[in-house]
Amino acid sequence: MNKKLVKSGVIVSAMTLVSRVMGLVRDVVIANLMGAGSGADVFILANKIPNFLRRLFAEGAFAQAFVPVFTEYQQKNTDAEVQELIAKVTGTLGVLVTIVTVVGVIGSPLLMALFGNGWFVAWLNGEPDGEKFELASLLLKITFPYLWFITFTAMAGSILNTRGRFAVSAFTPVFLNITIIGAALFLAPELDKPELALALGVFFGGVIQFLFQLPFLFREKALVKPSWGWHHPGVVKIRTLMIPAIFGVSVSQINLLFDTFIASYLMTGSISWLYYSDRLLEFPLGLFGIAIATVILPALSKKHVNDEGDGFRKTMDWGVKAILLLGMPAMCGLILLSKPMLMVLFMRGAFTIDDVDMASYSLMAYGSGLLSFMLIKVLAPGYYSRQDTKTPVRYGIIAMVSNMVFNVIFAIPFGYVGLAIATSLSALLNAALLYRGLHKAQVYQVSKQTGLFFGKAVISCMVMSMVLMQFIPNQNSWLQQMFTERALTLLALIGAGVGSYLVSMIVLGIRPWKIKTGL
Repeated sequence: MNKKLVKSGVIVSAMTLVSRVMGLVRDVVIANLMGAGSGADVFILANKIPNFLRRLFAEGAFAQAFVPVFTEYQQKNTDAEVQELIAKVTGTLGVLVTIVTVVGVIGSPLLMALFGNGWFVAWLNGEPDGEKFELASLLLKITFPYLWFITFTAMAGSILNTRGRFAVSAFTPVFLNITIIGAALFLAPELDKPELALALGVFFGGVIQFLFQLPFLFREKALVKPSWGWHHPGVVKIRTLMIPAIFGVSVSQINLLFDTFIASYLMTGSISWLYYSDRLLEFPLGLFGIAIATVILPALSKKHVNDEGDGFRKTMDWGVKAILLLGMPAMCGLILLSKPMLMVLFMRGAFTIDDVDMASYSLMAYGSGLLSFMLIKVLAPGYYSRQDTKTPVRYGIIAMVSNMVFNVIFAIPFGYVGLAIATSLSALLNAALLYRGLHKAQVYQVSKQTGLFFGKAVISCMVMSMVLMQFIPNQNSWLQQMFTERALTLLALIGAGVGSYLVSMIVLGIRPWKIKTGL
């Protein structure tokens, strides 16, 4: 079982690596084009709203509800019944998402007044920042239809993942990044407002992602004619699971949007600094956390359907150990190398050293929560695979309310950095509650071996941190270097960090390459 999971995890991680690298290239191009100015703030918010809803209708709540039910159908039903389920889900979801998309396009000023309230208030009072509200409302009309295309792209990915075809859906986001990069390089110079070009890149990126999945669905005999099926038993089960899962899966996204709401009242650049920090956080989170979660959800669902309690616990333990092995050094590296990474990736064009300084503070705050974000991705499937979506919702509500309280506590003295601190603290609380729930239900408990593994990983991370702190140049030294020299120095530091971490683990008796046998 573990060897198969590792193979699937490696495939997803490899494809995700390509996607994340292209995502970083995209962000480098955007930073070079617009820096952290008002135009960047406006585009980032206009792009964030449909991406937030994507988590609700697509990759997040829908996938968590659809995969267990679809897995059950494949295990217990005929091929014709499986195809009927796909048709009913596609048709029902299609109608709902189409309505939401139309309403979103028409009501974009209302949505922007809600999420960019600071700009809306400035617009009402005739202040200069009011122009941001007008431009953001226009851009949202262009980016919002992305939700429609990405919803069906995500559904196709869920079907392919359940059938073991992980590479296709993991590679698909590359096309979005390529389209946005192309729009920035070739379309933006032709327009007065480069933000419009980026918004068009998002729209066409969604179209291409959707079309790319269709041949693979056809090959799997899963490309069927959609039909309305609100009362179909499978659809009823999925929507029953999905409604609470919407809240449970999207807590971190709701927190980020709430951060953006507050940031719209803060100084220009706050939204952009938080965005660039979050993008660097998403790199290891997607590469490791989401990749591991993607492959264990179908496996856990099958274990639950086949009533394999011990296999279920072992699969959960494998996921937690894998997260500890990869997430802990990634967290330390993200915090210690925040400035060097921002300088190498973004410091050019309109993105200045001042932007590097400001973004590094929020990156360190976000980075402190990386392990919690990753653990949530692995612990939550322990509920969803058993078709329990209500429990994570309760924990999600607690975490979201706590985030709001933390925002009040930390945003006043620390500004936008306080928002990042609050998000990380609420993620820690959410992960703790998820584990506590699994433990109380006697579904999963961290084994003594995993506890020992955690202790050794902590020691190894301390060694890694000391090595990095010894060799990281000061800021003046970085500024005196050319780009190539900076990049090589950063790569050398990353190599030193990874090497010292692995050596420490080996000295302590851990063989990371034996993850395929359960670590």
